[in-house]
Amino acid sequence: MADVSIIKYNAGNVMSVMYALDRIGVSYNLTDDPEELSASKRIIFPGVGEASTAMRSLRENGLDKLIPTLKQPFLATCIGMQLLCNYSEEGDTACLGVFDVDIIKFQKKEDHKIPQTGWNNIFDYKSDLLKGIEEGQYVYYNHSFYAPICEDTVATTDYIVPYSAILQKDNFYACQFHSEISGDVGEQIFRNFLKK
Repeated sequence: MADVSIIKYNAGNVMSVMYALDRIGVSYNLTDDPEELSASKRIIFPGVGEASTAMRSLRENGLDKLIPTLKQPFLATCIGMQLLCNYSEEGDTACLGVFDVDIIKFQKKEDHKIPQTGWNNIFDYKSDLLKGIEEGQYVYYNHSFYAPICEDTVATTDYIVPYSAILQKDNFYACQFHSEISGDVGEQIFRNFLKK
């Protein structure tokens, strides 16, 4: 059995996740099969895309019902993180409800472009997912919607407003940034996740 299953659905960036796992020597499979996912040791939920389209893809394979019930370590990135929340303003979309927070759109502010695209730092760490990573390190973002600070926030970023960089609840870990293209910091996050 592979060390990790990557969820296959209608969202991009899967290849970047595969390359990141290749770099650290981790075996994986790409699947949308509920039985394979249920039997997996760990799961990664990648994503680049639009919330309503991505949720429609998950519903087609029954993954919308399966994902919230999974008990193994589960790591989501970008739109994957947003889909784990209750609701997204993007496409007026009901999401998976793992995290009790709604995804909202950045409001325009002078000197701040939307989407936020590029490197920004993370701080106020409260998770072992960040073990070995110095406070204030930079990671790569590309998004127009965000999760406000909530009870599941375990790292923060500030862009227009402070918001959740990482959410964590039970076996679910979720990064708003693209850990798979965040250099040494992202690689350490993957390594920490793979020890769970």
